[in-house]
Amino acid sequence: MPTSTSNASTTAISLTVGHALLPKITLKQLSVFISIYQTGSTSAASEQLHLSQSAVSSALMELEDRLKMPLFERIGRRLHRSDNAEAIYIQAQAIMSQCLTLEQYHQYQAGRIHIGASTTIGNYVLPALIQQIYGNSPEAKVEFFIGNTRDVVAEVEQLKVDIALVEGRPRPTDSKLIEQQAWRHDKLMVFAKKDSQWLAGREDKRENNSSDNKVASYQLTTQQLAKIPLLVRESGSGTRQVIDEQLLQYMPQTERVLAIQQSEAIKNMVKADIGFGCLSQHVIEADLAQGNLIEIEIKDIDLQRVWWMIWHKQRHKSEIWQQFVSSLVQDKGCAQLHGID
Repeated sequence: MPTSTSNASTTAISLTVGHALLPKITLKQLSVFISIYQTGSTSAASEQLHLSQSAVSSALMELEDRLKMPLFERIGRRLHRSDNAEAIYIQAQAIMSQCLTLEQYHQYQAGRIHIGASTTIGNYVLPALIQQIYGNSPEAKVEFFIGNTRDVVAEVEQLKVDIALVEGRPRPTDSKLIEQQAWRHDKLMVFAKKDSQWLAGREDKRENNSSDNKVASYQLTTQQLAKIPLLVRESGSGTRQVIDEQLLQYMPQTERVLAIQQSEAIKNMVKADIGFGCLSQHVIEADLAQGNLIEIEIKDIDLQRVWWMIWHKQRHKSEIWQQFVSSLVQDKGCAQLHGID
């Protein structure tokens, strides 16, 4: 269509000129114009801007010369706005507002942090960390992204989050761009409903220990576990990565593995006695304490894992970023992981 062609041509010319020339209008000229527009005289503007009256008059003349149009009509000692003045005033105000926003950008960003976290950390550990940030910096602006480990790592790679805490070993597309540091130990637990049908006829290994008031616990082999429905997180989650590498690879004969995206859904299905679950100790510790769920030990299987903090090497490390990372490194779990007393 002719209209589209004309618009495209105009845009192309505008972009070409924009790249070829730097604007010669200065912020000082715009500030002087705005002040004169608001006060109605160069003398009042000079007082407002703390400039000499000759400097104000000179800046206004330079702006008018650059625009090739008068902005005020001079009648005696008074200035009257020309027909063009209002439109230029509106644009000048917008430009000055954007410049002030840019000047305040560093201050704004200095107190802002965007944290990524995989699901278990985000739901059960991150709230306390965020509260700690607000305790140290009440004016902080905290944003967060919670997803499975694969999605969180992608957010880091795309520079969408400043730092992330994940449960699985990070596997970035380009490891040269991502910094990784071990943060905390965690333990996955296989668990079942108390008095589950799947435990019928099996020995409670603590039932004869009257001095132990803990919830009953059972020990199964991988062959026994393979015959029971196992509810686990979906592929891409850090929890599933550990289950695949440290449990399921020793259970090739597993009959039923049900992948579910939400840890709470897994807990509720286990409480409904659909099968056993396998989640972080942080997810089920309250239910274990209340006796709703019980831990199932799997013989010769170690489900310990490490949580990681990761960030993009090119990400700007603001003051609040450095404070947050410092608090993570000083965390008791991190100190124990690295053998620090």
